[in-house]
Amino acid sequence: MRIAVIVATLGRREAAEELVEDLCAQTRKPDRTIFSVARPQDAPSPNEELGNETLLSKHKGSCIQRNLAIDLVADDCDVLVFFDDDFVPEKHYLERLEKVFKARRDLVGATGLVLADGVHGAGLSRAEACETIERHTQLFPNGNPDEEQLFGLYGCNMAVRSAALGNRRFDENLPLYGWMEDLDLTYQLMTEGKLLRLSRLVGVHRGIKAGRTSGVRLGYSQVANSMYLIRKGTAPKRPMYENIAKYLVVNTIRSVWPEPFIDRRGRLKGNLVGLVDIMRGRSRPDRILDL
Repeated sequence: MRIAVIVATLGRREAAEELVEDLCAQTRKPDRTIFSVARPQDAPSPNEELGNETLLSKHKGSCIQRNLAIDLVADDCDVLVFFDDDFVPEKHYLERLEKVFKARRDLVGATGLVLADGVHGAGLSRAEACETIERHTQLFPNGNPDEEQLFGLYGCNMAVRSAALGNRRFDENLPLYGWMEDLDLTYQLMTEGKLLRLSRLVGVHRGIKAGRTSGVRLGYSQVANSMYLIRKGTAPKRPMYENIAKYLVVNTIRSVWPEPFIDRRGRLKGNLVGLVDIMRGRSRPDRILDL
């Protein structure tokens, strides 16, 4: 079985360099590692041990950059692993992933257990991420065997079987950071087999703030992208409507005393613009490019 790791990165070269180190430390190294970038300066240096490749995209956006990499390696590799540049995988991640995909022919996609997610806070340092992984490893030296069936995967760390993916790709109508592009694509794979969260695959998502979408744009995407997936039919309706309500409530409440590391007022403004656009029948994900 051949495994490719695909990383779409923008403006976070230091994190990309650290991910190269983590991939070199894997007990089962990837057969190919692709860093898809929109600017040459964002690519990590070539590592002789890993053999990481740089793919230059004419346009920035997680969907566009990932799709270029998929087109490059899908015919050459059996499993495609997507890591965010600020995800820190435990050293057995790929080894355990390969064992499960070999043993479970009905498995078409998997995501691991995120031990800590800095997206929900100020972000985590690399030291904090490594300490969190080490504590978990002491509790589960052979990995936690728990599994959970899902209707979509979390894109900071997810893997899909190339044969099941076929001609499906990330939706490039979801621009820039994408926002729920992972759910949109992987929900479609349920017609081919099972999607699982495998607790034996662990890591930490640091949630580095550099290179992320502005508060207004993200707030708009929280509403518009959810509605887009409902209309497209590639996500269950109820969770999408619940998402819209949740973002509105949370951003409204926390905009009174916003966290210093999150633009809550910008997100709320984006939420409201998104709702108005829905009512006017003009909601579309790519409108964030005009905001």
